[in-house]
Amino acid sequence: MKEFAQLFRALDQTTKINPKVEALANYFGRVTDRDKLWTIAILSHRRPPRSVKTSQMRHWAAEEGNVPLWLFEESYHIVGDLAETIANILPPPEGENEFALSYWIDYIIDLKGKPEEEQRMLLLDAWRTMDYAERFVFNKLITGGFRMGVSQKLMVRALSKYTNLDENILMHRLMGNWDPATDDFEHLLLADNPKDDLSRPYPFYLAYALEGEPDALGAISEWQAERKWDGIRGQLIVREGELFVWSRGEELVTDKFPEYEPLRSSLPNGTVLDGEILAFKDGEVLSFNVLQTRIGRKNVSKKILQTAPVILMAYDILEYGGEDLREKTLKERRALLEQLVDTLPEGSPLRLSEKLKVDNWAALAQEREQSRAFKSEGLMLKKLSSTYQAGRKKGDWWKWKVDPLTIDAVMIYAQRGHGRRANLYTDYTFAVWKEDQLVPFAKAYSGLTDAEIRQVDAFVKRNTRERFGPVRSVNPELVFELGFEGINASSRHKSGVALRFPRILRWRKDKPKEEANTLDDLKALLKIYGDQ
Repeated sequence: MKEFAQLFRALDQTTKINPKVEALANYFGRVTDRDKLWTIAILSHRRPPRSVKTSQMRHWAAEEGNVPLWLFEESYHIVGDLAETIANILPPPEGENEFALSYWIDYIIDLKGKPEEEQRMLLLDAWRTMDYAERFVFNKLITGGFRMGVSQKLMVRALSKYTNLDENILMHRLMGNWDPATDDFEHLLLADNPKDDLSRPYPFYLAYALEGEPDALGAISEWQAERKWDGIRGQLIVREGELFVWSRGEELVTDKFPEYEPLRSSLPNGTVLDGEILAFKDGEVLSFNVLQTRIGRKNVSKKILQTAPVILMAYDILEYGGEDLREKTLKERRALLEQLVDTLPEGSPLRLSEKLKVDNWAALAQEREQSRAFKSEGLMLKKLSSTYQAGRKKGDWWKWKVDPLTIDAVMIYAQRGHGRRANLYTDYTFAVWKEDQLVPFAKAYSGLTDAEIRQVDAFVKRNTRERFGPVRSVNPELVFELGFEGINASSRHKSGVALRFPRILRWRKDKPKEEANTLDDLKALLKIYGDQ
């Protein structure tokens, strides 16, 4: 654990990429294979399951630190991070240990299901042998809130430096359904095991948001334009007579979408398609709100299959006949994909994402303006000569999203943030008018500059009306323009509407609260753009 805590400090002390890569590569060279694999897992969001209630951890830490619980809670609200608060409140260690990261992860996993008193004693025994840095990391692992300021892409770069293997090979081997508790470093990353690739997807190629106007990209004839669909990005794989469906979050979701089962026999073995899982009925794409009714369900009922059937809107082919096609150009891959889709029987759950046929960028801009009518978020622009790369790369793939919907709203509640913003009120609740009453309808916390956040924080502290733990109600005076991607009817919200990806666009210092929008304005947007 000492090595892992030192790595955390080294990564936390710099924002530069090369020192982070160097620190990770050196760490991989010092620790055991089990520690390597668990570190990779943690940085790939494969953390050990939460085994202890955080409410109990707060009680036990307060008792061990000999502070009243109310003081611990106040400290926690100020610090904004439970792991850091506990590490600070605990008394100095009574000893030390030399146990590795993998030992402590096994320790954390074993806590699950034990009686509370036994959990308390085991947790105290662990805390008493750790210094501040070890406690902090240990607590982060227990609570599941671990962040090291390292992307998976950067971690793979460090692994490449350590193993001398190509980054794309490593990214591919880290895709899929592996488990750090049962797999081993050698088998997962160093050994070439073709059979292990049966269900493994490829790393997804991700686009950047378009900066500026599209005509700066050159001749439109060099680009392919298609709708940017608002669903779940996924890969569909058929190998050796078996079918697998992976989400972009590297979750195997085959059982969630039984509609795709016919593709197991209608697609050739050795086929991998990249596309969007979309709710689709009566020849039309349905909103993400409809698709959301299937997300998180353990069982897909007959009713759900009827009300929210899905298709795969395919826009790329990554493998055919077992051959990796990623180094071929998009133009070549698209031609093969079109041929493949043409061979499928009528009623297939696989559809081809349409190429938009326009002669100039102005015409394409007009197509973009129609995006919401197609239940899409905008357009995708892909260079016809581009290969299929791994991760987010600039230059060949761009997303050109439609401008957000907007509403002017009044801030009525504020809550403290977390981490470096734990002392500032940064999370806000907004309301619109219903006659002479303000009705809450959305929360947002991004979009303001640091200077604006400090100004709003000062306003909150001067204009608090009531306190509810970390939340304060404030005098309803400040007006903000909110942007959002979509709007839908919702019985769970007092306003009757739910927004998709709300964020602050600007602080309307020029507008008094009386001129903020109304609930009727929201419902008018719902009527035009939403599912009621």
